[in-house]
Amino acid sequence: MDKLGISVIVTTYNWPSALDRVLSGLSAQDYKHFEVIIADDGSKEDTGLVIQAWQRRAPFVIKHCWHPDEGFQAAMIRNRAAALANYDYLVFIDGDCVPLPNFVRNHAKLAEEGYFVAGNRLLLNKAFTEKVLAQKMPIERSLLSRWAFRTLQRECNRFLPLLTLPLGHLRKLSPNQWKGVKTCNLGMWREDYVRVNGLDENYVGWGFEDSDLIVRLLRAKIKRKSGKFATGVIHLWHKEQNRAMLNDNAYRLAQTLQSNEIKAKKGFDQYSHDNDYLQVE
Repeated sequence: MDKLGISVIVTTYNWPSALDRVLSGLSAQDYKHFEVIIADDGSKEDTGLVIQAWQRRAPFVIKHCWHPDEGFQAAMIRNRAAALANYDYLVFIDGDCVPLPNFVRNHAKLAEEGYFVAGNRLLLNKAFTEKVLAQKMPIERSLLSRWAFRTLQRECNRFLPLLTLPLGHLRKLSPNQWKGVKTCNLGMWREDYVRVNGLDENYVGWGFEDSDLIVRLLRAKIKRKSGKFATGVIHLWHKEQNRAMLNDNAYRLAQTLQSNEIKAKKGFDQYSHDNDYLQVE
């Protein structure tokens, strides 16, 4: 299991203080055979400065994959980042989701041929998020008892996602369920991502690009495996994303559900050798 190389793809946009906490969490991992690729959807220079600072001290390789800010294009930047992956297994998280020290190790344990792994998260409230960012708190190192107390104090909504339990075959109880899977915590084999041509870049703006990906993975006979009680992350509070394109994206998803499509119409295959977007200090 320790030999499995993992490419952790972190999606970010103009929130350097949150990205700093995510990279802090990744620097605390007890599993060492991984790289980090920042999928940067057009952030300003201050995000680049945070990345450069971590590149100088992190115990892993950090690649900065950036494109110009032309609106919410998370599908595109994730595809470009995935094209730069050196390892066989991809783990997607968001730049506001702080992983615990066993996060990468547990994704490696759950990696299995023919399956993707859907993780979950706990949510911090606004006040505690502001405190975490202002004080640069290493919340990834907090004891479970501390999280139980924070739940009682309503600083977070629950602490159960941070538990680690050996669920065995219970992780495969919903192998064909696409609902509820998010790219803020998702693991899969790179070859499976390539097989379905990655995310569909016709999804512009917030909403449903991850659902479309999962529907096509299931259609390609890649089943769902639960990462609950193993790969939970700490989700920082933020304002709700602009949902101006939600109806358009919902229509696109409905079309995918009514079709037999496996490959994204506009996806990963555009970037098989996309080194123009790689920035490494």
